[in-house]
Amino acid sequence: MKSLMKPIIVSFLFILFAENILAQSNVHLKPVKDGVYRWDSLPVNKGEDKESRNIFEGVSPHFEYFEMHATTQLPGAKPNKPNANDDIEECIIVKEGLMKVTNEGKSEIVGPGSVVLFMPKEIHSIENVGNTNLTYYIMSYKSKKQMNIERGQTSGGSVVYNADNLEFKPSTKGGGIAYFDRSTAMCERFEMHITQLDKKGPSHNPHTHIETEIILLISGNAEMSIDGKVYKGTAGDLFFANSQLLHGISNADDSPCKYFAFKWN
Repeated sequence: MKSLMKPIIVSFLFILFAENILAQSNVHLKPVKDGVYRWDSLPVNKGEDKESRNIFEGVSPHFEYFEMHATTQLPGAKPNKPNANDDIEECIIVKEGLMKVTNEGKSEIVGPGSVVLFMPKEIHSIENVGNTNLTYYIMSYKSKKQMNIERGQTSGGSVVYNADNLEFKPSTKGGGIAYFDRSTAMCERFEMHITQLDKKGPSHNPHTHIETEIILLISGNAEMSIDGKVYKGTAGDLFFANSQLLHGISNADDSPCKYFAFKWN
């Protein structure tokens, strides 16, 4: 019995040690700030055939780890090595170029406006297969609640949303494209769509909701009010509004503006 208890105790202590290290590693992370993150102000880290732009890293009301950055693969760049995240989920948004995305051995080529959801524990890779730069945003996150792989798989698992296959539906103010409204391994609800506003003015009245929300501008100019402050942005910029804060977005010009809106809890 003693010989059996020793390895069990050692294993238990190792688990406690690992959890303590993980907790300590997240102590320095601060809440992601509300406001605008400007593309032109992001620091650029240049490599041999890639560039990266760090947008933010921290915590949020629903995520104990939350990081977002943009990567640019130059033409002919070496493809990313296939990898799998143990307890991190990823959302990829293609900004420009042609991307070959492979997940669990299945590949698809997609262009600007396409979105990919990678569930944890699945092997995936990204490659530039075009003659121009491939630029994409990567949102990586870990829920404060327990990861639920089965829920994510039941709701569709890892999915490639090819922009060429999605329908634009006109509205009185412009129109939009629905991408998804589903649960994932990390989110009870994750919803994403594109809105286009053809004329100057608000998309809707300022409002609040439990979800944290990101507005990612594709084209045009916009203004977003968040918790009483007004921020201006243009193509490539990102607005971030934490859960339960009063917010609203408007087209700042008479020319059309288009943006991704995505929110989760």
